[in-house]
Amino acid sequence: MTGVASARETGAPPGGPYTAEVVARLLDEALDSSGGLPVEAGDRVLIKPNWVLHRNLGGGGTDCLHTSPLLVLAVLRRVLSRNPSSVVIGDAPVQGCEWKGIVTAGLMDGIRSLDGRGIVSVRDFRRTVTRGRGLYRAPDADARPEDAFVLLDLGNDSLLEPVSEPGGLFRVTMYDPRLLARRHLPGRHQYLIAREALEADRIIGLPKLKTHRKTGVTGALKNLVGLNGNKEFLPHHRAGGTGDGGDCYPGRSPLKRLAERLLDRANERAGTAGYAFWISAARAVLSLRGAVAGEAGIDGGWSGNDTVWRTVLDIDRIALYGRADGTMSDSPARTVFSIVDALVCGQGDGPLSPSPLDIGVITASDCMVESDEIGCALLGISPDRVPLVREASGDFRWPLRTRPAGSSAEAASRASALGSVAVAPCGWEGIQGTGGVSCPTAP
Repeated sequence: MTGVASARETGAPPGGPYTAEVVARLLDEALDSSGGLPVEAGDRVLIKPNWVLHRNLGGGGTDCLHTSPLLVLAVLRRVLSRNPSSVVIGDAPVQGCEWKGIVTAGLMDGIRSLDGRGIVSVRDFRRTVTRGRGLYRAPDADARPEDAFVLLDLGNDSLLEPVSEPGGLFRVTMYDPRLLARRHLPGRHQYLIAREALEADRIIGLPKLKTHRKTGVTGALKNLVGLNGNKEFLPHHRAGGTGDGGDCYPGRSPLKRLAERLLDRANERAGTAGYAFWISAARAVLSLRGAVAGEAGIDGGWSGNDTVWRTVLDIDRIALYGRADGTMSDSPARTVFSIVDALVCGQGDGPLSPSPLDIGVITASDCMVESDEIGCALLGISPDRVPLVREASGDFRWPLRTRPAGSSAEAASRASALGSVAVAPCGWEGIQGTGGVSCPTAP
């Protein structure tokens, strides 16, 4: 079941502030209407917030960027009331994220105050963390030991398999493409998942509802990508334009293709003195007339991206069916429950540069697909125009939809009435019938 709780229906002041009391009230209402929090005594629980980055690159503040600390604490309080055996709170932000900028001293104090039995751990799931600033950046590629993860290979059952040829085209911006090519090729599709997720009995996802340059929307489905420790296991797009067999941008663009190749050379040299030369060369090409014109740059941020939704749904299936021995179960191995922070949502150039959109809603659902359908309704977006959400109901091995399509229609209708029409990211104009962020044009 899916529950939707609105601040304005509880008498909270329009536009906040969303105090601890308001958040607790909304959480309880959403949980009550969704059938309740699925945690039992003795459970091992993983709480997965959206802690993507410590600052909003667009200046829109952090209320629309990552999960509210008040919601994290409110959910933790309710989880602990069920007497679990252990609780882990964790995520794998982008490599340049300053961990203490999100997991602040105040948040840690709040967690400790609730943790009377000493069973709560807060963990950074990243294997690669960038140290230093400027063009010379030294990545720590072993920030977390490899034995803290489980390697799973979905092989031919990966949703990436149909787009795996020709090989060597998968990319994730700012990472060495050679590493990605070792993990994803025809017949091999490997992911490195935090062991805590695969040893958990329950995963409680706490996504921040936002628009997203690469997936259109980020909510329950996209949030679980942070269970993977190395980003070079995560294809985000395929190099080249659609006219050259890729999906990074539409058609063909010799300048963009050149910039992509230069960026590859830079990423192959990350942490060395040679990085500065190649990244500067790539930026120089992108500054030329026409190089960035159109609906996509060179990071795969547009509606024609046919890669990243496949990666996301692979991770979601692992979260639901994966086992700690690196195999996949035929039936769900754990419960995945989503509590969505749609208090101050992110719109426009998400996920790293969103602008705030106050909606004042918390949702709760035992189905990630339904959760994101409700999220789309809150943002005024048609889920049929978002591949990540549309394809999540597909007929593939290890399915994600736990109930028949249309079972969330009533909740979606209510969410649509409570929501607002979000500004779409560049390259996603039309997903809700209104204008989006203006795309770059030639100078």
